[in-house]
Amino acid sequence: MDPGIPVPPKLYGGHERLVYLFAEEYAKLGHQVTLLAGPNSHISGSVITFGVNEINRSKRQRFKEVLFAWKWLHNNSTGFDLIHNFGRLVYLLPLLNRPAKKIMTYGRPVSQRGIRLVNKLPNRNMIFTACSNYCVSTGNVAGRWETVYNAINFADYQLVEQVDDEAPLMFLGRLDQIKGAHVAIQVAKATGKRLLLAGNISDQEDGKAYFDSVIAPQIDQQQIIYLGPLNDEQKNLYLGQASALLFPISWDEPFGLVMIEANACGTPVIAFRRGSVPEVIEPGVNGIIVDNVDEMIIEVDNALKINRKSCRQRAEQRFDVKNIALDYLNL
Repeated sequence: MDPGIPVPPKLYGGHERLVYLFAEEYAKLGHQVTLLAGPNSHISGSVITFGVNEINRSKRQRFKEVLFAWKWLHNNSTGFDLIHNFGRLVYLLPLLNRPAKKIMTYGRPVSQRGIRLVNKLPNRNMIFTACSNYCVSTGNVAGRWETVYNAINFADYQLVEQVDDEAPLMFLGRLDQIKGAHVAIQVAKATGKRLLLAGNISDQEDGKAYFDSVIAPQIDQQQIIYLGPLNDEQKNLYLGQASALLFPISWDEPFGLVMIEANACGTPVIAFRRGSVPEVIEPGVNGIIVDNVDEMIIEVDNALKINRKSCRQRAEQRFDVKNIALDYLNL
């Protein structure tokens, strides 16, 4: 895993959370696991730390991290049956033609240039995976590709089987414009519902400007309630209180872990039809898919008709870490 955020993360860090879950599940199944990741990382196994935990670290620092990973993997790869990379593809270059099985996993749109280049080089026992059929489609230009969905540990989430008609809506995600917090606020105001707004403010200039100029002026802590970034316990608490999670994205989301986090609490998702949404949401079972804000407003009341217990059960069948870890091991 790339340095930048520890494994597991304290707050934001979807990929880091996935790496931790899979490492723990592999260990439970009797496998010996070694994690190569940023400082302060820990799993039930061996941990080799490298680099620095800083998202906006320099190109020079990232180059040093690549050199460290190359040297360590070159010296140690014969000790592993499987090398599963959630970090940069460049880490695998010294190992492409080695006998160890290699899985390269993507959780965001893929750079096709790198995929073409790697597959022109001598290689064996290499499988590319991505977290949705949509995400696979962005990189499937060479090599073997498989869809393996993202996962959560459903045992960490508590089902809330019933909420009343006055239960709030919720938005949970990074507060960037493409995530659609402003649309969630629009929906809450149009329906008269309270909105629990949670997530981290972007450290990019345009993200800060979006929050300061568009979101912050509408937060009154009465109808539009900003909770800040949430840890796992807080997610469980607030998602369980909500009548629906709003997912009004304006980009092609590769997966959207927050959708299944909501489902684990029994909370259905009302989402825009972008990216992986049609793969994650089964209309009437664990949520509702809409094409615009007017449809989202109309469907708010209909979300209350979805059986919350069935919502969780179906999502757990498809996305629990026990099942997804086996999908990787079967590859």
